[in-house]
Amino acid sequence: MSVSAIIFYLLSAAIIGGAFMAVTSLKIFRAAIYLLFCLMGIAGVYFYLHYEFIAAVQIVVYVGGIVVLLIFSIFLTHESGADMKPPIKQRSIFAVIATLCAFALIYVIVNKQQFVPSPAPSINADVNEIGTEMLSTTAHGYILPFEVISVLLLAAMIGAIVIAIKVKPKE
Repeated sequence: MSVSAIIFYLLSAAIIGGAFMAVTSLKIFRAAIYLLFCLMGIAGVYFYLHYEFIAAVQIVVYVGGIVVLLIFSIFLTHESGADMKPPIKQRSIFAVIATLCAFALIYVIVNKQQFVPSPAPSINADVNEIGTEMLSTTAHGYILPFEVISVLLLAAMIGAIVIAIKVKPKE
């Protein structure tokens, strides 16, 4: 086994382990920290694939923005040290069945797909090229999706603020 494969498997184990612990943890703050490890592992995969810009965006937006916003929301709305209720047994069984069905579906799709190397030349993915394409208004530009994502992030921030606002009971 090559060093490259070992690095990939370590990153994959960090992602899967972080995701599993985030879902199964009974303390909400710990779940957010496990989610942080999962997202950092995903950024590591992007670095491993030499997509440095996407990895930087992953760290800045998701790790630096969304997870920190999530942690602040937890501190403002919940008791961070308190245990959450354990899941109902029927829901746990349904979750395991749904997970197994999802894995079976992914297995079938991956086995049907024939992976053929693309004859097209590889795309130059440096930061200058990505920035030019992202802000371009031409037919191949990404200005509209870029603006839609910014509106989506704004809506997420407004939603987090609305959730964090505590309504005082009327006396």
